[in-house]
Amino acid sequence: MEIEPFYCPIPPAAHPRIREIDHASVDWMLGRDLDASPHQRQRLVRCDFGGLTAKTMPYGQAGPLTVVAKLHSVLFSLDDALCDESGATAHGLARATSRIMRVLEAPLPVWPDDSPHEAALRAIRLELVEHATPRQLRRWTEGMRVYMSGLVWEAACRRDRALPSLNDYAAMWMRAIGMAPSTALMDIAGGYELHDRDLDRPEVRALTEMTWTLVAWDNDFYSRNKEIQRAGDNLNLIDVLAQERDCPPARAQEEAIAMRDRVMTLFLRLREQLWPRAGVELRCYLVALGHFVRGHLDWASACARYADPYGTQVTRWWKPEPADDSLAPLPVPAIAWWWDQLDITPYPRRSRPISERHQDLRAVGTLPGAGMAGCSGRSG
Repeated sequence: MEIEPFYCPIPPAAHPRIREIDHASVDWMLGRDLDASPHQRQRLVRCDFGGLTAKTMPYGQAGPLTVVAKLHSVLFSLDDALCDESGATAHGLARATSRIMRVLEAPLPVWPDDSPHEAALRAIRLELVEHATPRQLRRWTEGMRVYMSGLVWEAACRRDRALPSLNDYAAMWMRAIGMAPSTALMDIAGGYELHDRDLDRPEVRALTEMTWTLVAWDNDFYSRNKEIQRAGDNLNLIDVLAQERDCPPARAQEEAIAMRDRVMTLFLRLREQLWPRAGVELRCYLVALGHFVRGHLDWASACARYADPYGTQVTRWWKPEPADDSLAPLPVPAIAWWWDQLDITPYPRRSRPISERHQDLRAVGTLPGAGMAGCSGRSG
């Protein structure tokens, strides 16, 4: 199927040390012997982990960003080796992910029977100590737990005869895409620390989950051809909708795009609503969420992992308007609560949207490559 353009009016950005970060992460990955197959190693080398990291976190500092890129290399390898392209079972993944979580909870002493992926994640956990506070490490570990539980759920879905319902898929895929540990790294990469009270605010939780979902659904659109051709895998939003609506995939894709654009519209509106009531650290986080949504698409549009022969190359990746800009909740119970956070009073249009406020945040270092140390004074 032809890939339709994406609506994402957030400006693109990239960290200036993008190549350096990529080379460091690739050299580290190859030294870890994560994959025995030379073909698979070469495939991972072409994934552009530095590009993914530098475009989704363009504000970060080079040290922690290199750790993030290393994590991306391990998670991509883990995904191919243990998950969707290897026919993993929920039973097998439950065992593997339980071991990984214990490694992250207590990285020392080293186990004598570490797998290459366990050893690599142990090294990343120990390296993060140099850049993160204990509270940030706890949040990241919990983010990894969310991700690992999603992988087990995903494996169970793949073993079912029928695809999951739309509601189950929306709840599962935002966890299994691996975004929970990524958003937990944002303030670490930026050199500041979010308060628990900010992250626990319902509006912030909703915006965080929207970021996870936008990345997950965007991945479904551009990776569907690759997944079907390489692994015969149709566990994605388009085919889930086609089953639920009993319609052809092309018609389901239209509805999926409208759903995705409605979430993007809500994300922009709710973020704008929260902005005046947000402190400096939270504003840094709100900007970072938007950077991840846009940067992920910028990376995917050029990533060899999804390029031809899978049919990912398209002439136009961006569109100026959403297919659906309604502020009515989607009829999906697992995510409908997001719309409850929206102020129902008439919405006064501000003079400048958040996407244009880079000048406002220059003082706290959120421009590409500047870092965010000014948010709290930590050097990271």
